[in-house]
Formats: sequence, structure tokens, C-alpha cells
Amino acid sequence: MKIGNIELPDKALFLAPMEDVTDVSFRYMCKMYGADMMYTEFIASEALIRNIPKSFQKLTIHEYERPMGIQLYGHNIEAMVESAKIAEQYSPDVIDINFGCPVKKIATRGAGSGMLRDIPKLLKMTEEIVKAVNIPVTVKTRLGWDEDSKVIVELAEKLQDVGIQALTIHGRTRAQLYKGLADWTLIGEVKNNPRMKIPIIGNGDVIDGATAKKRFDETGVDAIMIGRATYGRPWIFKEIRHFLETGEQLAPMPIPERVEMAKIHLQRSLQYKGDRRGVYEMRRHLATYFKALPHFKETRAKLVTTNDAEELMRIIDEINLTWGDFVLTQPDEDPKY
Repeated sequence: MKIGNIELPDKALFLAPMEDVTDVSFRYMCKMYGADMMYTEFIASEALIRNIPKSFQKLTIHEYERPMGIQLYGHNIEAMVESAKIAEQYSPDVIDINFGCPVKKIATRGAGSGMLRDIPKLLKMTEEIVKAVNIPVTVKTRLGWDEDSKVIVELAEKLQDVGIQALTIHGRTRAQLYKGLADWTLIGEVKNNPRMKIPIIGNGDVIDGATAKKRFDETGVDAIMIGRATYGRPWIFKEIRHFLETGEQLAPMPIPERVEMAKIHLQRSLQYKGDRRGVYEMRRHLATYFKALPHFKETRAKLVTTNDAEELMRIIDEINLTWGDFVLTQPDEDPKY
């Protein structure tokens, strides 16, 4: 599989861009466990052209993370073009345009999946960004705005025609948000359209090796992008790759290994964001790493409320002392939101 000149393995596994999740410390963990391609958190174009410091911090890319994409969203064509030029200066491997975010405050302003209500503008924006930068431009979108406007098959052709070099499709409409099951039927129809030459990446409800294999086999997609199932479970890439190669499911990760992983993740977060913000943004991750443990409610409450880095590290060590010998027998469940 190739995106422009980027070489990727067969049946590649992508980490989806997620706000307040796929920061540099979480990406480190996902890369450690085998993510083939990753993206920054999605970044508002208006924030970049207005020099908002927090948005510029999201542009940081480390060499070990590559190939890496920077994902941008916005409703104004000129602002998106200018922000793409700014992002390109940070040397991503691709610029990805977000036409898929269903969040109300974004979509109702005409950004993210809101662009699906104005296809001519969506295509014009894409074409102008392709012209403005010298690296591959890719798109992530949904099946359509609602059940009555599933335009993805025709839209995919038009996006290819204006110059994108890969397309990620989430198998829901904007109206569905994240409700119901993702429908991969139209993703497969796009992939198997003889007019389509660019890589097609499928996204939605892939939670383990078995579901990944099913989607690859049914649709023939070039890659799968994993989003919510990585939350609190960055090792999912290792699990899926093992299943694709062997047909066997790995045993659940032992508690001592989770403890060590949690400590590495915390240390990375503190390194990049400082004690206060590093602790605050790590608490939700740490709680999900150990969600399968019995009688964990009291310890979980400590994890998500402490503001002190040393105390948080002490709680993690305590988890190992208390549950280190506990043997998990069931796979991690898909996180609920």
C-alpha cells in the first residue's frame, strides 16, 4: 500500500485522530505496540492562522512516529488553505482534511461532517488545499449527512478527481454520531469501484483481531483506522496484527505489564506537558487501562481525582501490589463513551 511515496505494510493499521486523546504521549504508546500510521489530534484552521499556542503544540512530530499526518478542520476555504501551508512547515507526511467529525459545535458551523451538506464547497476546499501544498493530501469523512444522503460512492470519485491520495471512510452518517453499528457495505462499494485507484481506509467498530479480519476480508480495504477501541488499550494494534498473521487471539495483557505501560505513558505525559496538565490529561487514560479489574471502583476514583504526579505514580504501583497476580481471562471490552 502506498500513499504518495509513503510505503505501508499490507493490511496497515492506522490510529485515528482524536481530540484530547491522540497527543504525543498516547501516540508513543500506540507506536510501541505497532500502529503503522498515526495522526495528530485534529486542529482548527482558524486557531492556526490566529497563532493560538495550544494548537501549534499539536503540530509537533517526532521522527519515530512516522509516517504521521496532521489533520485539519474548518469551514472557511481560505483559512483551511493557509493552515495547510502552516502545517506543512512542520514536515508531516500527509495533510488530512477532517470532513467527518460529527460534534455539534463543529458540524453545525459547516466544518467536519458539516461539509457533507455542501459538496461543491467540500470539493473546492479539497482542490485548493491539494494545489497549495507539496505533500499528499488525504480526507477522512462519513457515508453522508443522514440516511437520505449517503453520497460516499460518488463523493469518493470526485475527491479522487481533485487530487487526494487516500480516503478514510467512517461507516456512519453524521446523523448517527456514534450510535448503532457502523455500516461497511458502502465502504466496500467504494473500494471495489473500478474507478477508484487511491487507497481506501475503513473505520468504525473495529474492536479486535476478529472484526479487523472480517472487514478486510469482506471489503478488501487497504487499511483499517482504529479510533475509540484504542482508548485505554494502545496494545490493540499488537493484538490485531497477531490475529491477522496467526488467526489466534492473544491472551489479555497481564496486570504487571499494564502497570509498566501506564507508568511509561504517565512519564511521557509529564515530560511533554508538565506536572499539572500532564496529570490532568492522563487520569482518564489510566482509569481505562485497568477497567477489567474486579472491585476497582475505589482505586479508580483515586486515579481520576488526584492532582499530584507522585501520588498518581504511587497509586499505579499500588495497583500492581494489589492485583499483580490477578489473571484476566476475558478480552478487553470496547470502551463505552
